[in-house]
Amino acid sequence: MRRRFDPDEMALRGRIGAYRLHASRDPRETTQRARAAFRDAFERMVDPHNDLTERERLRRAEAARRAHYARLARLSAVARKARRAGHGEAGEE
Repeated sequence: MRRRFDPDEMALRGRIGAYRLHASRDPRETTQRARAAFRDAFERMVDPHNDLTERERLRRAEAARRAHYARLARLSAVARKARRAGHGEAGEE
C-alpha cells in the first residue's frame, strides 16, 4: 500500500529542514554549487560550442540572465493582474 503525503505537510517539513540547515551552516556555502550551475547554464546557452571569447560569453550570459529575470517579472505581473481581476491563473504568454 502506498502512503499518500499531504503537500502542505511536506512543504512545512521542507521549510523546517531548510531553516535548521541555514541555522547551522552558511547558506552561501550550501548553495554555492547550485548557484554556479545556474550561472553556467546561461553561458552554455549563449555559447554551446565554446566559440566566443570569455569576455563576450560572460557579457552575453549576463544579458540572457537579465532577460530570464525580466521575463519572470513580466509573468508575475500578468498573474497578479489576472488574480486581481478575478480570472485565476494567467497563461504563460
